[in-house]
Amino acid sequence: MARISIMGPSGRQVRQLFRHNSLGRHPRNTHQVLDRVVSKEHCHIELVDDAYVLKDLGSLNGTFVNGERVHEHSLKPGDEITIGSTRIVFEPPDRVGRLTFDGLLSEDAREATNRFKIGDTGTGPLIQAKLAVLGEKTFFAEELIQDEASLRRDYEKLRASYEVTQAIEVGTSISALCDKILEVAFRLVPADRGVILLHNDQGHLEPVAVRTGEDVDPTQEVIVSKTVLDTAVSEKEAVLSHDASADARFESAQSVIMQGIRSTMCVPLLHNENVLGVIMLDSKLAAHAFTERDLALFETVASQAAVAVQNTLFARKLEHEAITRERFRRLLSPAIAEQVLSGQVEVRKGGELRETTVLFADIRGFTRISESSEPQTVVAALNEYFERMVEIVFRYEGTLDKFIGDEMMVLFGAPVAHHDDPIRAVRTAIEMQKAMAGLNEQHVAHGLPPFQIGIGINTGEVVAGYVGSSQAMEYTVIGDPVNTGSRLCSMAKASQILISEGTFEKIGDQFEVNELPEALVKGKALPIRAFEVLGPRKRD
Repeated sequence: MARISIMGPSGRQVRQLFRHNSLGRHPRNTHQVLDRVVSKEHCHIELVDDAYVLKDLGSLNGTFVNGERVHEHSLKPGDEITIGSTRIVFEPPDRVGRLTFDGLLSEDAREATNRFKIGDTGTGPLIQAKLAVLGEKTFFAEELIQDEASLRRDYEKLRASYEVTQAIEVGTSISALCDKILEVAFRLVPADRGVILLHNDQGHLEPVAVRTGEDVDPTQEVIVSKTVLDTAVSEKEAVLSHDASADARFESAQSVIMQGIRSTMCVPLLHNENVLGVIMLDSKLAAHAFTERDLALFETVASQAAVAVQNTLFARKLEHEAITRERFRRLLSPAIAEQVLSGQVEVRKGGELRETTVLFADIRGFTRISESSEPQTVVAALNEYFERMVEIVFRYEGTLDKFIGDEMMVLFGAPVAHHDDPIRAVRTAIEMQKAMAGLNEQHVAHGLPPFQIGIGINTGEVVAGYVGSSQAMEYTVIGDPVNTGSRLCSMAKASQILISEGTFEKIGDQFEVNELPEALVKGKALPIRAFEVLGPRKRD
């Protein structure tokens, strides 16, 4: 699948392209672009025959490809699309890296590993015998050392450990770490080619780093023997072959024969008996290129490498969890956030159907206010406005879905449902309108026009869950009820709260409402019923 990398004010996001894709500021788009200069529905990217075609939708600020404004353009590898202040890079299927490893691979590593393939083992019998691990993994106590040879072996193992430890940099990426490990291995062992393969999220071995000797063509495609890999992984043992092409154990390994490999070493990266991957070196120069001493050193390198890889993956996992924790605390009320983080409430990564009340609130005339006031003053006022509004949302245990310029989208019923979510949403809207009076007093003091907001609320069944790529995902809801809520917000006048028929039927007699004439809205074939909320119903 092709994909696009979106680099805008909200950071970098990698999104997979479908047959039909819409890009714009509004959440109903296939790919939402949170950029105030981008139109609500800015452009389309569609698969036409075998090519993706970009079409501008008459946006005010235009769509640019490689610096030139376009109306329609057939995308090519590496094309840079600019909409507003957002850059988007088009990456067709043949340019997309095979590995993600939580975004830890560098572009150089992706290009290098594209030369590697795991070869077919043919129909011959699989290896049955275990290959015993050679070389001691432990160090002798001083009083037990009987000869100089033992002392030298221990020194070599210490030297290998020291080399790996010195090469490891804290906070480095997985690909950079593996490059360093191969660099050390080449200094210690005479090899022509080396590769480190790690298990991906699907449990398949895929190359992360590759290194070739000075006498080897760096552009040559290398086929890694599946037979050798399977032996190291399944048996959790090192593989050493003095002449792989003549070794009976590899008689079915067509890739070994095709490559002319004479000597091979393959050691699993073991951490607590878990195979993280393998590190593999081979030589094409002569039989017996690797000795038992080489294998002992190589095992030491692999042992250190396994610890380094595990620590790096664990550090990235902790970082990801910290980001997730912070994200939940920003989107959810403190009480709900703790329930989600503690596992009491499950937020599924797939989509699920659930009834949700969606609230949209938008500042009327915000563009005019922005143009007539100092930018710093406007941003400070907008931040103060959002701070106050989110405080009210969290008080009623709503979920902040997103900010869209000066508009905010709030959920009641996802990811946590209450029996009175529609009532909570309407109460939130009433309190938001009341809070504007106090905020506007501050605006006047700073020479700003008052903010007036319109609010639209709708209730219906939506698909809720994580949406996005492996590198950038967000919890949100998708469906026609979301679009209807947005349309109601657009219809609402300053200081007005409009609710749909679906919400009206759920709130009972809790509020004073006034039914408005049916109205046609964009995206609806039939007119919709809308009700204006006047306030809480007064009780006798």
